[in-house]
Amino acid sequence: MWQRGRVGSVPLEVDLALLGGGGAASLVLAALARHHVRDLRIAVVDPVQRRGQDRTWAFWDRPGNDLDELLSASWSRVEVVTAERQRVLDVAPLRYAMLRSSPIYDRAAEAERLLGVTRVVASADTVTDDGDGVLVGGSDGPVLRAGWVLDSRPRPPERPGRTNWLQHFRGWWLAADRPLFDPTRAVLMDFRTPQPTRGVSFGYVLPVSSRYALVEYTEFSPHLLTGAAYDSALGGYCDLLGLDPARFTVGEVENGVIPMTDGPFVARPSPRVVRLGTAGGATRPSTGFTFAAMYRQAEQVARALAAGRPPVPGPAYPPRHRWMDAVALRALDRDLVDGPAFFARLFDRNPASRVLRFLDGATSVAEDLAVMNSTRLPSMAAAAVGDAAGRLRDRVVPSRRPAWRVPPPVVGSDP
Repeated sequence: MWQRGRVGSVPLEVDLALLGGGGAASLVLAALARHHVRDLRIAVVDPVQRRGQDRTWAFWDRPGNDLDELLSASWSRVEVVTAERQRVLDVAPLRYAMLRSSPIYDRAAEAERLLGVTRVVASADTVTDDGDGVLVGGSDGPVLRAGWVLDSRPRPPERPGRTNWLQHFRGWWLAADRPLFDPTRAVLMDFRTPQPTRGVSFGYVLPVSSRYALVEYTEFSPHLLTGAAYDSALGGYCDLLGLDPARFTVGEVENGVIPMTDGPFVARPSPRVVRLGTAGGATRPSTGFTFAAMYRQAEQVARALAAGRPPVPGPAYPPRHRWMDAVALRALDRDLVDGPAFFARLFDRNPASRVLRFLDGATSVAEDLAVMNSTRLPSMAAAAVGDAAGRLRDRVVPSRRPAWRVPPPVVGSDP
C-alpha cells in the first residue's frame, strides 16, 4: 500500500516504522517475512523507492543460509598481495561473497507484499519520542505515529572522533572479450598500488566469471580524490594487472564513501528509536565492512519481534573491538605503522579465517590477543597510550574538534 506524504491531518498509526529503505531496512523486511512475523502494522518512510543495482556488498560468512541464492559470486580462496609477496589464502569454512543490491531490494519488495507494509513517500524531517510512541513528521506536518522506529538513514557520529578517515572507492564492472579473470578466487587486497602520502590504498578484483569482474581502487584516508584521480588510479591498477584496455569495456561504475572513525554512533538515541546500519554502528571502523553486521541486526530485530520482544539488536561489535579499531586507526593516521605491512602481517601470522572473523567481531578474547600479538607491538602500544590520553582529555575538557560529516561520493570525471 502506498501513501504519498500526509493524508489529511491525522498521522498514520503503525506498530513499526522503518525510516530509510536502503540495505539495512531491506534486510529487516526480509527477516521479518522469513521469521513469519505477522499482525504488525509496518510502514517504510522514504522519499525514494530503492531498486536495481545501485551498490555491491562484499562480506564473509558461512555457506548454507538464506543469502545463497542471491549471491553474484563467492570464493573460498582470496589473495592478499604486496610488492614482496602474493598470498593465496584458504578462508574455509568461511566464504568471501559478493551480493548486488537488486536481489536484496526484490526480496524486500516481496516481503512488503507478504507483510502488508505501507510505503510512505516522504522524508522524515522530525522524529519525536515521547516514551509511549514516536511521532514522525515531514515537511507538510505529521507523517505517522509508531510504537517503534528503526532508523537507518545515514548520519554522522554523535561527535567527531579523535581519528576521522574515509574508505572511498571507485569500481569498474569490466566485460572482457576473452577470459581475463580467475573466477575461483578473489583479490581481497592488492597493495601494489601507489600509496598516498597519508593513508592506505589497494585494489581488488571480484570475478563473477572469466570474462566479467568488478575491479576497484580503494583508499583509506582523510580526504576524497577528484573524479579524474579515481579514473587514473583505476586505469593504473588495470595496467598493473596486465589488463589490456582494448580487450574489455567498462559497463557500470560504482562510487562510494564509508566512514572510518572512532567517533561514537549512538544506536539507541531514545527509548523507542533504534538506529541500524552505519548510523547504528554496523560499519567496522578499521575496515569499512558493514553488510555482515547489518544482516545480524536484521536477524536480531526479527527474532525479537517474533517472540513479542522490543526490536532492539545487540551491539554491532564488542566494546573491546571498538577500542582496538580506535587504536589501529590512530596507528595508521599517525604513521606509527605502515598500512600494507600492517594488514599483511595479520594474514601472515594468523589463519585467514581468524582474521576474517576478527574483522567481523566474532572472535574470542584469546583469539583477539593472538591477533594483537601479530602486530608490531611497540607501535601499537604507542597508539594505545595516545588513544588513552585522548580519551582522558575528552573527559576532562569537552571536545572542541570541528564537526565532521561523511561527504557524498565523487561521481563522474572532471571536465
